[in-house]
Amino acid sequence: MTDATSTPPGGGARTKSSLMTLDNRVRRRNAAEARFRAYGIAAVTVGLIFLALLLFAIVRNGVPAFTQTFMTIPVELKADKLDKNGNRDIEEIKKVSTFGYKPLIIDAMSRTLADNGIESPFAKDKDLEKMVSASASAQIRDFVIANPGRIGETVDFRVLASSRVDGYMKGRVAREDLARDKNLDAEHLDVTDALNEAGVLKREFNWAFILGADASESRPEQAGIGVSMLGSFFMMLVVLGLALPIGVAASIYLEEFAPKNRWTDLIEVNISNLAAVPSIVFGILGLAVFIQFAHLPQSAPLVGGLVLTLMTLPTIIISTRASLKAVPPSIRDAALGVGASKMQSVFHHVLPLAMPGILTGTIIGLAQALGETAPLLLIGMVGYIASNYPDGIASGFLDPNSAMPAQIYEWAKRADPAYYERAWGGIIILLLFLMTMNIIAIILRRRFERRW
Repeated sequence: MTDATSTPPGGGARTKSSLMTLDNRVRRRNAAEARFRAYGIAAVTVGLIFLALLLFAIVRNGVPAFTQTFMTIPVELKADKLDKNGNRDIEEIKKVSTFGYKPLIIDAMSRTLADNGIESPFAKDKDLEKMVSASASAQIRDFVIANPGRIGETVDFRVLASSRVDGYMKGRVAREDLARDKNLDAEHLDVTDALNEAGVLKREFNWAFILGADASESRPEQAGIGVSMLGSFFMMLVVLGLALPIGVAASIYLEEFAPKNRWTDLIEVNISNLAAVPSIVFGILGLAVFIQFAHLPQSAPLVGGLVLTLMTLPTIIISTRASLKAVPPSIRDAALGVGASKMQSVFHHVLPLAMPGILTGTIIGLAQALGETAPLLLIGMVGYIASNYPDGIASGFLDPNSAMPAQIYEWAKRADPAYYERAWGGIIILLLFLMTMNIIAIILRRRFERRW
């Protein structure tokens, strides 16, 4: 007789039950599981919503940075202004500063309005200069120095519009905002609309933002992140060249060869503690050791790479040790059983099997280092405006430069809204770099993964 039909010791018949019938206890357990599942789905949904909102904000605010407003103006390169002696001596031509080219730009703007049948609303043509970027004078001056034979001709130049005109074309600047803006007024926007209809003003993809260098606060429309990208690249080369071999070698020794005693326990605890140290502490250490003591060049990618190496090493060591520990002991025992030495068993069998985890941890550590800003602030990589690409490999490591996260921080704190727009655009480029590194980590993990 089963328990379901047996008589209880206290007398009386036990009520019959079936496995197909849910009692109150089972119902409460199922309800708790359903609630837990609902909580999990709700948590995932909220996380995805916030992620979608973040990505939407980044794309909406950052995409306009990849386009810029240009205008084409005919500039008369007057010989009496640029080469008064008429001998085309390049040294005399170089003596004409960018201020000497501003009257030529003003005349070109006035001629452009006249050629397109647009009446100037200004009493002085000098007010038209506010519609053109301050970089136009340097652009025309560089052209004249490179082509002194063109002096005396009228040349069409494709120049950047000012940041306010560009903001108006992108919808960032409205007419109501001009009441508080001394750089532009309603008449300038009327001329902008007329030039846009005439095809003089065009909004085009701005390669200079991706490939160019930072600019001063008076020329936000000219600023680019290209030189900072190169600075980050050289820093990552230093981190990869130092953190990977040192981290992997230290992990192999601690996991496979080091004796288990109080000293190795102390080292392991300190490595775990270093992984939790705020990154700005490594910046202070780098400032004291590499710059003040070792006298390495300030703001150089080499110093930034050394600081980020110190910050990345604990992450790589911890992930590498976890990968080595995940290899079954039977692999080691089998290698030793057929006559392999301890080193042969580690390097011929254990290390190849742990390679996917090692590469994944390394790339994740590099991605973390790529997005760090605080250590770079303390070694001066944010205070220098790199205006040119390095001349060579040694120059790339030793010349002052910035990095992408530091450059984004620098733009975000500037007053002009055009720099704020570029900060969002820089975040998009930085996220693309991070996504690329994570995709590489996934590919390498699948490529080298072995099952046992």
